[in-house]
Amino acid sequence: MTILYMLIPLSLILLGLAVWAFFWAVKNDQFEDLEGPAHRILFDDDENDLTPEAREQRRKPAGEKSEASQSDEPPDR
Repeated sequence: MTILYMLIPLSLILLGLAVWAFFWAVKNDQFEDLEGPAHRILFDDDENDLTPEAREQRRKPAGEKSEASQSDEPPDR
C-alpha cells in the first residue's frame, strides 16, 4: 500500500512530461508533413544529403555551364 504513495506522483510526473513533449512537438511543427517522408523513401535520389550548391548543379541541364566554370579566361588547349 505504501508503494502507491510513490507510484501515483511518479506516474503524474511522467504524464506531465508526455503532455509537455506532445505540445512541444506540435509547437515546433513536428507533425507538419506526415506524408513527405513516406513518399521520399520511394525515390533513389539522395538530394537531401547534398549541399545547396551541389543540388543546383545537379538540377541544371547538361548543356548549361555552371557559374564556377564560366570565367573570363580562355580554355587551355
